[in-house]
Amino acid sequence: MPEKDTQKYRQRLWKIFLSTLYLSAFTFGGGYVIVTLMKKKFVDEYHWIGEDEMLDLVAIAQSSPGAIAVNGAIVVGYKLAGIPGTLVAILGTILPPFAIISVISICYNAFRSNFFVAQMLSGMQAGVGAVIASVTYDMGAPIVKEKDPMSLVIMLGAFLAACILEINVIYIVIVCGLLGVARTLLAKRRAGK
Repeated sequence: MPEKDTQKYRQRLWKIFLSTLYLSAFTFGGGYVIVTLMKKKFVDEYHWIGEDEMLDLVAIAQSSPGAIAVNGAIVVGYKLAGIPGTLVAILGTILPPFAIISVISICYNAFRSNFFVAQMLSGMQAGVGAVIASVTYDMGAPIVKEKDPMSLVIMLGAFLAACILEINVIYIVIVCGLLGVARTLLAKRRAGK
């Protein structure tokens, strides 16, 4: 690899690390929130990943076992810079919660009974709900704009299965994945005729 390309690659790795570190350090509310912020950073700001591809990466991250924030960092890091990108993204994602949880666990008894901490956490919960609603809108809007009836039916069916029927999300993701495969195979078969 030429020296100029090596330098760009190192800069990209450093940017991935700092971005995931920053996002992880200032994100409260779980993996779905950090995935949204990753989308804003890597799709909207840096333009390193396309929006459709980000949706695919989120689907992969969600359908894999483990924390969605780490899974999201893995797939985004790998997409952007291979194995080294994966490693720096994981490191950037796990360092802030590791440090914060370590401090909190040491001071747990003091935090548990502190009125101000309890009120702050209550306020954060409301903010997290708004961020998750924003994520849902941002990820669902392109599907609705496509006006593809099958995509709309799959999205609505997945929503009803999760929210009304309370079916485990893993089963919903698997079924949606199988529907996507079947749909692609049918389209290829029709195109071949």
